[in-house]
Amino acid sequence: MSALPVSPVTLAVLIAATILVALLPIFLYRRWRAPFAFNRRDAIAGIAVFALSAMVIERAINDYLLRDNPATSEWLSDPLAFVVYGALVAGICEEVGRFIAMRWLARRNPPNTATDGTALAYGLGHGGAEVWLVGVLVQAQWIAFGVLENRGQLDAYLGNMPPGSLMRIHLLLASLSPAMAGVFVIERVAALVFQIGLAVLMWRGVRAGSRAILPIAIAAHALIDVPAAMSQAGLLSLVTVDTIYAVAAIAVAAVLIRLHRRTTHAA
Repeated sequence: MSALPVSPVTLAVLIAATILVALLPIFLYRRWRAPFAFNRRDAIAGIAVFALSAMVIERAINDYLLRDNPATSEWLSDPLAFVVYGALVAGICEEVGRFIAMRWLARRNPPNTATDGTALAYGLGHGGAEVWLVGVLVQAQWIAFGVLENRGQLDAYLGNMPPGSLMRIHLLLASLSPAMAGVFVIERVAALVFQIGLAVLMWRGVRAGSRAILPIAIAAHALIDVPAAMSQAGLLSLVTVDTIYAVAAIAVAAVLIRLHRRTTHAA
């Protein structure tokens, strides 16, 4: 298949967006480290939990149920079943891991800690790992493919790939536009905000000794994942999903700011 060049403007905007998203969790960690007395252990715990729960356990479950098991893969081909499954599996895997990590961290932090520093550091670790592993590295790969496409070297680089898969990559590269960079930024920034919010929710519930916090967190996480699952099932457009996530992320950020101010005044 002949190469369809990717616009240099598109590549430049995608590179800028990728760098912005990659640096955001690092910037926030450095900015908040002193005011919230961050402990590196909390952020490392978040990174470890995301890597294990989402990249290992959740992927293994998805591979088995969606591909390797004919009975479940057929059942989950129904859009509604896929949406329910897709929303729940991420919520269960990540929130169980978050709950275990938060219980462990709570035993190593003073029980009367006035701020949500542990939760924020954990959320930046968990959300930052998601930003990098699910967003930045994938986007960097597409940028590299775009550069190779423009040089006419992509077919040789992916020479072992089946022709049908290679053609889909060519078509996806041809569809890239500066607007896709905006979509990428919205999705990744919203995901980071949601992970910080879920970390604060879980941390406060664990510190309060709430028995209901785990199912509440799973339900909240699943609710967040519903629009994305609906988009994958072809039930919602990408524009609608990104609009929902942008509005929801602003709302979550506003709640977090209000909680911080209330906690600060109470202290």
